[in-house]
Amino acid sequence: MALQAIYHSQLKQFVQDHLDEDPAQLLLRHKGIPGLDIKAAARQIAMRQKARQKLPSWSANPSLIFPPALSMEQCSSEATARYKSSLFQGNTFIDLTGGFGVDTVYLGENFTQVTYIEQQDELVELARHNLPQLLNNRQLRIIHQDGIAFLHQTREQFDLLFLDPARRGKGNQKLYRLQDLEPDVVENWDLLQKKAVNILIKGSPMLDISMAGRELPGLSEIHVLSVKNEVRELLLLYNGSHQPLKIRAVEINGQDQSVFSFSPEEELNAAPVFSFPQKYLVIPYAGILKAGAFKSFAVRQGLAKLHHHTHVYTTDQFPKAVPGRVFEVLEEIKADKKLLKKLYPEGLAHVISRNHPLKADAFKKKFRLREGGDEFLLAVTVMNGKTGVWRCRMV
Repeated sequence: MALQAIYHSQLKQFVQDHLDEDPAQLLLRHKGIPGLDIKAAARQIAMRQKARQKLPSWSANPSLIFPPALSMEQCSSEATARYKSSLFQGNTFIDLTGGFGVDTVYLGENFTQVTYIEQQDELVELARHNLPQLLNNRQLRIIHQDGIAFLHQTREQFDLLFLDPARRGKGNQKLYRLQDLEPDVVENWDLLQKKAVNILIKGSPMLDISMAGRELPGLSEIHVLSVKNEVRELLLLYNGSHQPLKIRAVEINGQDQSVFSFSPEEELNAAPVFSFPQKYLVIPYAGILKAGAFKSFAVRQGLAKLHHHTHVYTTDQFPKAVPGRVFEVLEEIKADKKLLKKLYPEGLAHVISRNHPLKADAFKKKFRLREGGDEFLLAVTVMNGKTGVWRCRMV
C-alpha cells in the first residue's frame, strides 16, 4: 500500500465526503470511479470512524493518514497519551517502538529533539507523512530500524526513552508478560538504563504489577491508567531515584482526573476495620483495584471493608470526593425469583457481583434480569463469610 496511492486530492476528498457512511457499502457502490483506490478509501474511512472516540483531534484532521486496524487497536488514546505527556519534559526524547506515533507526538511536545524508531515499512512511511505536521516545531528524526539494535549502535543518551512493546504473538495471540513481548524489556533492562535518564514502558492492563516490580529492579513508579472506569494502560517508570516503589491509580473522565497513590509497604501494613453494609457502599475505581490498594484504600478513605476478599467498602456518612462509585443502600433482599419479579416487573436492574458464588451474568440469567433501570443489586460476601444481596441506588 504505497503512500502516494493512498493520499491524493481525489481520495482525500472522497474520504471527507463519506466519513459517516458504511465502508463496506462504499466498496460495493463506488467500484468504478477512475483513478480512485476504493479499498484504500474505505480503509481510511473505517479507521477514522474508529478514531473518533479514541483520537478525536486526529480523526478531525483531514491531512493525516491512518494505519491498519491492528496499529489503531494498539496505539494509545488521546486521553492516555496526554496524561503521559504531563509526566515529562526535557531536551532529548526517543520512542523506541514508534507505531502510529500517538505517544511520539504527545510526549514529544515537551522535548526539543524527538527520535521516532519503527521496524515496519508502512508505519515508517506514514510517520514521515504525519509526524512533521504534528511536531512541526521540533527537531524530528525518523529512523527505520529495530529499536534495540539502534540502542546498541548509538553512543547517545536520552532524557526520556519510551517503549510500547508489541503484545501480539503467533496467530494474533494476546501476550501480557514482559518477557514475552517484543522487544523484551526484561532482557534488555540494563541496556535501557544505560541509554536514558528516564524510562517509560507501556504495559498491558493484564500485566501482573507485582511481577513487573520484581522483573525490573529499581523501578520508580507504576501508574495504572483507567478511562471512564476501565483500565487501559499500565505505565512502568524508571527515573534512577532508587526510592521505594510508588503506585498511582489514575482515573480519567473527560477533563476530570483523580489520583490515588500508595506504596506496596503501605498496603502490606494497612489494617482496615470490617463491617456489615451500612448506609453507603463504595466500589473503588477500576484502576485502584487493579493497582491492589485493597486495604490502604479503606484506611485512607475512612471506610470499613465488607470482607477480606470483598473489595467493597461501607460507611454511615456520605463519602465526599471518594475515588469510586457510591451507592445508597435501600435494603437487604433475599435472592428469590418471586421477590425479584415483584421488585423489577420489567426485569431491569444493574447487577454487580463481588466475591459471590454467582457472577453478574449468571445472577441475571438465574433471576431473569436484564441490564437497565435505576437500581443496582450488589451481590457480595460479608464479614461473617455469608453471602447476601443489597438493593441500592447510585448517588
